[in-house]
Amino acid sequence: MDKVIKDFLAEVSKRNQNEPEFMQAVTEVAETVIPHIVKNNVYYGQNILMRMVEPERVVSFRVAWIDDQEEIQVNRGYRIEMNSAIGPYKGGLRFHPSVNLSVLKFLAFEQIFKNSLTTLPMGGGKGGSDFDPKNRSDTEVMRFCQSFMTELFRHIGPNRDIPAGDIGVGSREIGYMFGQYKRLKNEFTGVLTGKGISWGGSLIRPEATGYGVVYFVQKMMEHNGAGIKGKKVVISGSGNVAQYAAEKTIQLGGKVLTLSDSSGYIYDSEGINEEKLAHLMELKNIKRARISAYVEKYPKAKFFASKTPWEIACEVAIPCATQNELNDKDATLLIKNGCICVGEGANMPSTPGAINQFINHKILYAPGKASNAGGVAVSGLEMAQNSLRYNWSRNEVDAKLQSIMGEIHQSCLDFGKEESFVNYVKGANIAGFVKVADAMLAQGVV
Repeated sequence: MDKVIKDFLAEVSKRNQNEPEFMQAVTEVAETVIPHIVKNNVYYGQNILMRMVEPERVVSFRVAWIDDQEEIQVNRGYRIEMNSAIGPYKGGLRFHPSVNLSVLKFLAFEQIFKNSLTTLPMGGGKGGSDFDPKNRSDTEVMRFCQSFMTELFRHIGPNRDIPAGDIGVGSREIGYMFGQYKRLKNEFTGVLTGKGISWGGSLIRPEATGYGVVYFVQKMMEHNGAGIKGKKVVISGSGNVAQYAAEKTIQLGGKVLTLSDSSGYIYDSEGINEEKLAHLMELKNIKRARISAYVEKYPKAKFFASKTPWEIACEVAIPCATQNELNDKDATLLIKNGCICVGEGANMPSTPGAINQFINHKILYAPGKASNAGGVAVSGLEMAQNSLRYNWSRNEVDAKLQSIMGEIHQSCLDFGKEESFVNYVKGANIAGFVKVADAMLAQGVV
């Protein structure tokens, strides 16, 4: 079996040289899915996983725009249409200097499994640009978004490819891109998700990823005879996902100790309550301040520059910042300090070494493709509401989100149970794979 996996990865690596993030994602899936393929004749010999790791389409384009100094700027734009076996391509757009083909292919590949796990009819895709919206004026962001959509619009559509937001793409960017798409196509359709409530958006969509990861953590802990209430929780990041993960944790009775950004992290030993979180959200969302500003109002809290929060003792860790932010040394420290559960809010925030540590020590560990699927799940619900020309209430959407996260947890149990331990990585990978593979086999070699 080791040779089969090694040979497969060698072939994929040869085709995708200098793409470490993509190979990391493929390796994690291959190690759990290939043994399942070999044991099931229906998949064996169909080269199904090799077909799955090869994008159906990769689109790359130039984005030229004019800044406030009337200088012409040039960025790269991408859209990876990875797999459409179970539905139209669905996945976010990321605007960040780190964006390249490797990062987007890893995200698109993960999206196949994540979307499959939601039980909704959505394929996998991802896109974005190396444009950095930070420190840009609203007008500059608008010009860039309009130029970006002027090229992208010909490759997307409500029944073909439905992008959403991601890092660097919030309601402002979605609004500018939607407006340009509407202008170019002369039609009002649900081609983007994450829209404003007054123009086709869904309630709970901004909160969905953060809420969803906490719902999943709660399910894991309940299955293990506990709950998040009264537990010390360490969260990284301070963007959309981290903010709403903190909000839902507080609502369920957990004690949030940390949040972070690229400059460092804050530690509040008294706990970040709803009032403190509201202040932090104002700092990050409105004032665009660094997280260190939190301690100016709450001086009992501490700020640790250029560090990550994994040194703080906790029972639950929720990494919500970016890929590979939590390494094997961090995992060792978390385990030593009493952590019993890790739920990923970001995409692939744990390194392979950290994941091995969690699994070897029987820590409850949820990979992002399962635990952070709440965002794309509610994007799918937004698509349904757009098709119906109807809006569900906040409580209705939240109930559907909780139900979907519960179904994802059950799928992980069905495929990941190993005696007295649940391997959520194995469970999520196989459950996500089976639905897509069955559809691909039914549709022939295409």
